[in-house]
Amino acid sequence: MVEFLKIPKDRVGVLIGKDGKTKRFLEAKCQVKLNVIHEGGVTITSPEEDGVAEWKALDVMKAIGRGFNPKYAIEILQEDHVLRVIDLYEILHHKESDMRRVKSRVIGEKGKAWRAIELLSDTNMSVYGKTIAIIGLDEDVDLASKAIDLIIKGATHATVYRFMEQERSGRRML
Repeated sequence: MVEFLKIPKDRVGVLIGKDGKTKRFLEAKCQVKLNVIHEGGVTITSPEEDGVAEWKALDVMKAIGRGFNPKYAIEILQEDHVLRVIDLYEILHHKESDMRRVKSRVIGEKGKAWRAIELLSDTNMSVYGKTIAIIGLDEDVDLASKAIDLIIKGATHATVYRFMEQERSGRRML
């Protein structure tokens, strides 16, 4: 089975790495063959016709394309880890000014909000282009997604952090 994924041109170098080191590392970790097109694409082939390996590798490549460092992108290979991509362009009805505002609020001053959301949800996030991508356990990614949704709807950072802390403490009690 062969999969093709378009990635931003400026992320191709990250995918390949110095002297192809990152590409070879990802091929070994994902157990697939990668054919990277310098114009912004990657073909993923699994030698064993392993659909799961290709599917996971596809998510790893998507994560790299959405701004993640490969060392964080490979977390998707762990059991129960997922990638979720939030398309701000679609959610905000193609309004560039709203998109800039929301991205600024998600990042926060000097990255404070971003780090707080990652810490409180135990996830890794990337704000890149018109998207926000999240990697982590499914329930943790849900929590981070809800926090981002609250920010999109205009909630204060304090309200978002309080919500996240309550959600985390509620999970611990179960």
